[in-house]
Amino acid sequence: MKLFLLGSGTPILDKQRQSTTSILIDIGFEKILFDTGRGVTAQMLKQDLHPSSVGTIFITHHHYDHICDLGEFLLSSWHNGRTDPILIFGPNGTSDIVDSLLNQVYSRDIAFALFNEVDVTDIRQIVKVKDVSPGLVFENDRWRVSAEYVDHGNSLGLSESEWPCYGYRFESHRRIITIGGDTVDCDGLQRLAKNAHVLVMSCYLADKEILSPAFERLANHIIASSRQVGKIANQAGVHKLLLTHFRKKSNELMMSLQEDVRSDFDGEILMGEDGMVVDVK
Repeated sequence: MKLFLLGSGTPILDKQRQSTTSILIDIGFEKILFDTGRGVTAQMLKQDLHPSSVGTIFITHHHYDHICDLGEFLLSSWHNGRTDPILIFGPNGTSDIVDSLLNQVYSRDIAFALFNEVDVTDIRQIVKVKDVSPGLVFENDRWRVSAEYVDHGNSLGLSESEWPCYGYRFESHRRIITIGGDTVDCDGLQRLAKNAHVLVMSCYLADKEILSPAFERLANHIIASSRQVGKIANQAGVHKLLLTHFRKKSNELMMSLQEDVRSDFDGEILMGEDGMVVDVK
């Protein structure tokens, strides 16, 4: 089983991290995509992965850096020969977003292709979307995915129904990969990450960067910082910690971030980069 970290950046533009959040899991005969951030299709092609090879997409939440290339990914897959269905799961509102992409944003592109090309299947017959609740989201005889609400600003007063953010637990071949999503420590994250072989964790700030009330609020309530993620991984008993979603920072701050995490977690720590490939054994 392989995990492809297709994007490790954030909305803050960074030449070193040109793509934003997207994670692909390859179990050999199936490929599963989590989020569709900036550059997802181009990053896949660099790894010789074709978008039509992805059968299922899971969306964590609706911040633009996690869904901004969803339409591009779907249209590129379709324009390049996709005829097989693709399943999309996500929090409440995901189906409305996909409906808008296919029936408004790209409606003329789709109509043009259907008029101009012979025997092409309508993309709207291929894309299947379902808004899901926490719990078991999908299962077949090869893999399963469960979701939990995670805290991405909800402790500030945003309700989970108005602003849902999910983390996911992927299980296959007796291996567990947890996609933490954007979150601080919370009960949902701990359930998802328990004994995971790999925890993919957003780590936006190094502790040394938290020098303002705004950054303190961010680290405490919206997205974990280096002073939290090591504790989260240690408490959950994860084997390997893959850090991603870094705010643009100097090499020195990146080193301090890793040192902060290491002070609480003695397992393997991987500092994510665009295009990183991780063997999950």
